[in-house]
Amino acid sequence: MSLQQKEKEIREFCIERLQEIADYRSYDDFTTADEYDLHNDIFNTDYYIIGRYQAKEWLGTDAFDCIGEIQEYENFNFGEVTTDLSEPERVVNMYVYIVGYNIIEECFKEVCETLSDQLDLLEEAG
Repeated sequence: MSLQQKEKEIREFCIERLQEIADYRSYDDFTTADEYDLHNDIFNTDYYIIGRYQAKEWLGTDAFDCIGEIQEYENFNFGEVTTDLSEPERVVNMYVYIVGYNIIEECFKEVCETLSDQLDLLEEAG
């Protein structure tokens, strides 16, 4: 799986999770939610991949590219790298966290637009 495919998979995961969250909230509550709180809920409260073997498989030949992204992000934001880069599971989950941070706004807008369209259809039908 290429980095583009990984990012597409993460984006699909993000949209699915946002839709699940929206199902449990009112329209106004969801659409006025803080995107970065939602990012935390989606990408920081649970692991994307659990298990060393699964993480190594998921990283594949892109492991060093993912590690490079993590190093760049952490050095910029924290002044040092804190992720244990020798643990594939931690590398995957931090990489997914970073990609999630970069796409949350776009995914949130997409889900809000879908919800708005659905609400408009219901109002027209009702």
